[in-house]
Amino acid sequence: MMNKGRLKDRWVLITGATAGIGKATARIMAQEGANLILTGRRSKRLEELKESLIEQAGIQVEIHDFDVRDRESCKRCVDSVAHPIDILINNAGLASGKDPIDSADFEDWDKMIDTNIKGLLNMTRFVAEGMRSRNKGHIINIGSIAGHEAYPGGSVYCGTKHAVDAITKATKMDLHGTNIRVSSVSPGLVETEFSEVRFHGDKETAESVYQDTKALTAEDVAEIILFTVTRPAHVNIMDTIVLPLYQSSSTMVHRDKYEE
Repeated sequence: MMNKGRLKDRWVLITGATAGIGKATARIMAQEGANLILTGRRSKRLEELKESLIEQAGIQVEIHDFDVRDRESCKRCVDSVAHPIDILINNAGLASGKDPIDSADFEDWDKMIDTNIKGLLNMTRFVAEGMRSRNKGHIINIGSIAGHEAYPGGSVYCGTKHAVDAITKATKMDLHGTNIRVSSVSPGLVETEFSEVRFHGDKETAESVYQDTKALTAEDVAEIILFTVTRPAHVNIMDTIVLPLYQSSSTMVHRDKYEE
């Protein structure tokens, strides 16, 4: 299939591409002709996604199996890419646990801080260097409604997403005067593996998060990411807060039979 679309010949690096928003974004970028550099911790899923995208979209796909918490692995990944990275999508992130501040698990804290903050910073640091040298590029950070609000049991997760919001704004300032765009997309309730990870594999509890309501899908968010990267070069969308209709804040979710 011929490589065509609004992102033809662009190279897009997506972290956390093995599931959810990252995977949906990879698919929609491929449909627009982008070549992809996909990273994640699950090599089998990366291989399967690569094969699927090449077959369906006729694009080039590179995969890198590593954890963004490992700074040296982040550097090796970026250094190994022979093509200019036009767009970086910092999607890798997670919530782990929902315990109150006085009884939370320290391992959960470290996992969220090291992934959501340090991992995002690692990738941005190494990719932004090349973007500055070319005076061109777009960095998109996947934030959350939790980066604009707080809720019980979310002290550290909300803290990490508030950090993403601050990092996005400061990065734009650091790159002020260049042709590099910096953006964030901040979704509310999205039905992915997110809650299953947060509740440490407890599927019943995870499913209850989405019960009797209509959450966003990963594809909904991917479409907003695509919109953000396809604006005219002089347009920089700093942030997009997107909620499902039945959600009005982090803690206000209407639960009833949803009808289209």
